Amino acid sequence: MLARVQSFVLQGIDASPCEIEIDGGDSFIERDTIVGLPDAAVKESLERVRSAISNSGFRLPLTKTLVNLAPADVRKEGPVYDLPIAVGLLLSDGGIETRPRKAEQDGGGGAPERLDHRQYLFAGELALDGRVRPIKGALAMALLARERGARGVMVPAENATEAAVVEDVEVLGVGTLAEVVGVLNGTLEMEPHPRVDLAAMIEQAEAEVDFGEVRGQEAVKRAITVAGAGGHNLLMLGPAGTGKTMMAKALPGVLPPLTAEEALAVTRIYSAVGLTPSRRTSDNDGRHPGLVTIRPVRTPHHTASAIAVIGGGKVPRPGEISLAHYGVLFMDELPEFPRTVLDTLRQPLEDGCVTIARAHSAARFPASFMLVAAMNPTAKGDTPTNAEGRREMERYVGRISRPLIDRIDIHIEAPAVPWQELSAGGASSGAPKQPVGTTSGQMRERVMAARERQVRRQGGRLNSKLKGKELDELAPMSEEARTMLGQAITELKLSARAYDKIRRVSRTIADMEGAERLEVAHIGEAVQYRLLDRSV
Repeated sequence: MLARVQSFVLQGIDASPCEIEIDGGDSFIERDTIVGLPDAAVKESLERVRSAISNSGFRLPLTKTLVNLAPADVRKEGPVYDLPIAVGLLLSDGGIETRPRKAEQDGGGGAPERLDHRQYLFAGELALDGRVRPIKGALAMALLARERGARGVMVPAENATEAAVVEDVEVLGVGTLAEVVGVLNGTLEMEPHPRVDLAAMIEQAEAEVDFGEVRGQEAVKRAITVAGAGGHNLLMLGPAGTGKTMMAKALPGVLPPLTAEEALAVTRIYSAVGLTPSRRTSDNDGRHPGLVTIRPVRTPHHTASAIAVIGGGKVPRPGEISLAHYGVLFMDELPEFPRTVLDTLRQPLEDGCVTIARAHSAARFPASFMLVAAMNPTAKGDTPTNAEGRREMERYVGRISRPLIDRIDIHIEAPAVPWQELSAGGASSGAPKQPVGTTSGQMRERVMAARERQVRRQGGRLNSKLKGKELDELAPMSEEARTMLGQAITELKLSARAYDKIRRVSRTIADMEGAERLEVAHIGEAVQYRLLDRSV
């Protein structure tokens, strides 16, 4: 008997239909066979499936089995097809009934509804004892089901929450193969997974680190507030141990919360690479397993390859810049990254996406992120104090290409924190520690107010995206401010490229103060954020 079961193929972060055909009556094949461009994990599926069927108490097909994964010209990867292949084998051998019971024919009730497998998409990895293990891409699968008008999806229980974000799709989260057979045969009643209110989950989400925990560095906090308000990329220059990594992790708590659409887009990327928070991990404290509800912070090591950071591979998959979508990409020890990695960042920073082209296909991944970089002044990590030290700093900074530095609007020094500030606010007599300095809540208020002004003035575009004529129109300067900017460019020998950068940052500073026109104070602060233009 020939059976057909619907599943999906994950291509990048998008799902496309995959029909699984099982022929259990072929006597002309010598052994069980899977065709349709399967990889090694898919080829091994039949061994796992047969063991899972047997150990779940069902009869194994006695004949050799031919499995076809259509379309045949698209490569199939991973163990995602174990469950649909098992369902197809049981359908072809009679383990799953396809004819309605007499009570159903007569319109009688009492027994659970027998589901029509043709109205569902199936996916899941099978353990040898019949347990259903989680997969990648469950969210993309649910979106495909809605697009194709399917009634629902049957996925591993651990993937049910992420799939249930999609409206108008019934999500059945199963734990074992026996449950799947029981639901399809009408001997087991299973309620669909409750609809997930993503907006409510986002409201409950909290950032990992609060800026109130960061001792000192008030000047850096101010620069980070400006960067968050205008969406500017930021570079922190300072010795190790000054809190640069901690502040990068605290940045999502300053930015506006994700919208439901943004959270869905980020979760879709994490789902495609199998990195969604699970019930067993502590990174999400078990609050919302399977969903990304706060802005992500990605921190690739400087030994990471270009493929790991940008994305790619034989079968293209998202890299760190896509995992940082709508969040923060923190690159510590920036000059230590390979030049090839740094130069490939330039196009995504400009376009907000990256396209990975291969001979057989091309994949486009979103990559709209804030770049937060950190570096020591020199390779030794010390701060230069003389002409020789400054020359060494120039050589060290020279490892970063000028076009990349041009895409970073704010450069700020993060000096070592004095002992007096480190010890301030410490607990005494068992009392809890109190926040010292500016907190994330205070910074977020300023950021939100500035972004509201940008929305009213220029729609969805942030100040960091303004250029040339737009700045002439949207960032008018007083005569005193114009004179000061000219003096700064002349006396500090700032490059011509710094002109627009200073105006962009000044526009954001003015927005934070509710000013329509750029004044001397706004220009002066923005000039202070051009540290590398003055040093290099």
